[in-house]
Amino acid sequence: MFITKKSLPRRTFLRGMGAAVGLPLLDAMVPAMTALAQTAAKAPKRAGFVYVPNGVILESWIPTTAGSGFDFSPTLKPLEPYRNQVTVVSRMDRPGDDPDHALASAGWLSNVTAKETEGQDFLAGTTVDQIIAKQIGLDSPLLSLEVATEDFTGYVGGCSPGYACAYVNTLSWSTPTTPLPMEINPRVVFERMFGRAGTSGQRLARLKANRSVLDSVASDLGSLQTGLAARDRERLDQYLTHVREIEGRIQKMETRQGSDLDVEAPVGIPATFEEHSELLFDLLAVSFQADLTRVFTFMLTREFSMKTYPVIGVTEPHHAISHHRNDPSQMAKHAAVNLHHMQQFAKFVEKLNATPDGDGTMLQHSMLFYGAGMGNGNVHSRLNVPMAVIGGGVKGDRHIQAPKGAPIGNFWIGIANKFGSPIDKLGESTGIIEV
Repeated sequence: MFITKKSLPRRTFLRGMGAAVGLPLLDAMVPAMTALAQTAAKAPKRAGFVYVPNGVILESWIPTTAGSGFDFSPTLKPLEPYRNQVTVVSRMDRPGDDPDHALASAGWLSNVTAKETEGQDFLAGTTVDQIIAKQIGLDSPLLSLEVATEDFTGYVGGCSPGYACAYVNTLSWSTPTTPLPMEINPRVVFERMFGRAGTSGQRLARLKANRSVLDSVASDLGSLQTGLAARDRERLDQYLTHVREIEGRIQKMETRQGSDLDVEAPVGIPATFEEHSELLFDLLAVSFQADLTRVFTFMLTREFSMKTYPVIGVTEPHHAISHHRNDPSQMAKHAAVNLHHMQQFAKFVEKLNATPDGDGTMLQHSMLFYGAGMGNGNVHSRLNVPMAVIGGGVKGDRHIQAPKGAPIGNFWIGIANKFGSPIDKLGESTGIIEV
């Protein structure tokens, strides 16, 4: 028997002009006659955390039935096509008696009550995303990615009475005193992924020169494609087309804004929430596909968000309608925003589900968490915060009702354990919830 299969190392990059483009998992990265699960090319575990602010309409979010075969609620309906990979967990509480937005975002992944301060002596807790990243992400170029669609890092002091802006500017803390900044500019995220760092002026100059990252590695690409099997060539072409398409969309957005660009203005931020969130989700999909990172957090919008959503007919600010005072018309608007956010996320889920990854799909090899740090936003409730788990690693098609009043930290301990992080305490946890 003659074995002529071309073999590539799992961490193969195309390099040129300061760029480094990681590749997706190809058959050529699996040694011939070797089971995938026994090789370094085995698809890694991945984790993604997506956060929505201002609470939710629980009646539209929490399923009315428990166990397997549960009825998808109106807000969760976009996830129903992936029923077998969806687990909903309800009746968990977030710590902190003070009904404040800052405690919601600061406590969602840390399970701590943030220190009351408007100064620089802020104190929260190491978040579970960073605990997991240090367990599964040390082999990837980026330990984690943190992104958002709103940026308030220029604000100092308190963003809510008694609480520093640091608590609402991020979800991720590498230590109790080290909040990680969240990037809103897709161009900067792209350059962090592919090594094209520089000032906004330099980025704009590169835009005018119309040089693509992929153009700079064209020679490497040509030699790599030679000798690959048809399936690998198709997969590589799909991946690189995706990367080029993202870069092209960013360039078009920069061009559209270029004539009115202020010197200090960020470059490459889309004009609408829908474009912005979809582009960031696409970048996160590529970061998983190329194994550039295995952990991300995405603050879809920020606590206190005043975004409006004219595309769905909601022209009042999100924060305002979250304080609906049980007015049915305002509650319907808030539920519509909750659904709109979920629909943006569901597009990302669909993309991962359609992307081959080793012996399965990207979704099967990822565990995604979608939720909020408030339950009923009208009263800033820390009770019954919403949580959905999507992807591989847990048995799907379930609505799990946690013991009433269980801290969300109990859930995160169970999740961290699934990723090989043997922690038994997170913030104000009292036990463990197995999912």
